[in-house]
Amino acid sequence: MKICRLRTLKSLWTLRPPCRTFHGHPRLLVSDVHSQYESVRRGEQEIPEYFNFASDVLDKWSEIEKAGKRPSNSAFWWISGNGEEVKWSFEELGFLSRKVANMLTKICGLQKGDRVIVVLPRIPEWWLVNVACIRTGIVLIPGTSQLTAKDILYRLQASKAKCIITSDILAPAVDSVASECQFLKNKLMVSKGSREGWLNFSELYKNQSADHSCVKTKIQDSMIIFFTSGTTGSPKMTGHSQGSLGFRPLLCERYWLDVAPTDTVWGITDTGWIVTSLTSVFDAWAFGSCVFVHQLPQIESSVILNTLCSFPIDTVISAPTLYRLLVQNDLSSYKFKNLKHCMSGGEPLNPEVIDQWKSKTGLDIYEVYGQTEAGIICSVSRGMKIKPGSMGKAAPPFDVQVVDKNANILPPGQQGEIAIRTKPIRPLGLFTEYLDNPKKTTESERGDFYITGDRGTMDEDGYFWFIGRDDDIIISSGYRIGPFEVENALIEHPAVAETAVVSSPDPLRGEVVKAFVVLSDAFSSCDCDSLARDLQEHVKKTTAPYKYPRKVEFVQELPKTVTGKIKRNELRAKEWGQM
Repeated sequence: MKICRLRTLKSLWTLRPPCRTFHGHPRLLVSDVHSQYESVRRGEQEIPEYFNFASDVLDKWSEIEKAGKRPSNSAFWWISGNGEEVKWSFEELGFLSRKVANMLTKICGLQKGDRVIVVLPRIPEWWLVNVACIRTGIVLIPGTSQLTAKDILYRLQASKAKCIITSDILAPAVDSVASECQFLKNKLMVSKGSREGWLNFSELYKNQSADHSCVKTKIQDSMIIFFTSGTTGSPKMTGHSQGSLGFRPLLCERYWLDVAPTDTVWGITDTGWIVTSLTSVFDAWAFGSCVFVHQLPQIESSVILNTLCSFPIDTVISAPTLYRLLVQNDLSSYKFKNLKHCMSGGEPLNPEVIDQWKSKTGLDIYEVYGQTEAGIICSVSRGMKIKPGSMGKAAPPFDVQVVDKNANILPPGQQGEIAIRTKPIRPLGLFTEYLDNPKKTTESERGDFYITGDRGTMDEDGYFWFIGRDDDIIISSGYRIGPFEVENALIEHPAVAETAVVSSPDPLRGEVVKAFVVLSDAFSSCDCDSLARDLQEHVKKTTAPYKYPRKVEFVQELPKTVTGKIKRNELRAKEWGQM
């Protein structure tokens, strides 16, 4: 990787070839994107030694804004759903975030490299803390608001965080474990009220000066730590740098999110997820777009649909669960105000849901595939052919391949592990390491690749197809069965609202496919035995007969992680008598 002096935002754009114009916005054709990043993969394109997303991106947009060269839309637009509304320009975002930066450093005594855990719902303060931490070099550790006291204790102890910022709802949980956290020095509460032992975030930051000089950070300096939401094992601390999250979108153009300064982007995701950092902080703001946020205390399809009809939202991205929920509504009565681009990520989306959404709204759903460790790995971008069920092509700057157990690249169509090339040059965008876990970091590398732990195939056109987590694969009578294929078939049946497929022990076949099924309301009173047989026959007709679930169990709900992913390992452990 070559090192150069830091360029301004304007001159960073000159690293790219001339772009073509579509609908009045500068955009690159997909073919241009693929070719221009070959130099990045080969390590020939210059990367700055010093970089800070706040000073080198956000503040540059503020300058462009003040010069009248950016569209008049806001940089940040938040609504509560109860009439409250907050709008900030890039200049106002800078002003307020500098106040928070002074609060963290002068009141809390935090310094560059110190860690702060932030567990807040979708409220404006979460975004202010993000930017303030970037300005000060303080390492942010986001967490979902669904964390329990046990979860918080684990994160505080593992991270050695010196400060925690949360709401009055979670403050009692923090207090119940704080005595066991020797590194915790400050507790900040975002609330209109007060609590003994806590500093009031709102009162403190508003009284701070807005005069703050951004610290000088190197591109490899730690910026954010995510605790992975994996379905197996304890959460791991996944470290990301100024470069892997902040600088990467400058290299990757608008390839996966595909936004411009005139666009308004709504990421309906939890603040503890990396996709929120990508969609609603780095990738959207790197291109001067407006980040739209609805507080959404509860996910309700009518609220989301009405919001899309009432506000000029151009792009929406969410987990597949939301689209499954939305297509169950009569969408003919909703007219979206400005929606053009729908995206899904987090886990694969069933082709049946994609078809239903298209037929009811006229809009395609573009899938992205990623991980906490790498951000977006594959995507279906606008301009690409959509292959239902595929998660698209490799997203730059990654060289993504399907490899065998010896890290040999497999030919198209052959099943293996999805991997990202890391040698001879580790690509910008990949996590730094699993902090305090060198063994796990080493295990994630094999040969010249980082191994994602997901199995899949790549076709002749370079499209990737997800099969399942490596430990989710079911081997029955010698057949390797991916749970997602069976779940796809089941979800097409009108009786199935949600399903998870795992292996179950069998004396003859070693293991067989078992489906846990949550029924839709209309079928909740049906005869279970008859319905189970109906579902089995449906799967036989929909996919290869050997994949059908020989066991079916109807349940009220499926166990999920705090980020909404189905905990198949828990279901599998139950089947194999490990719980």
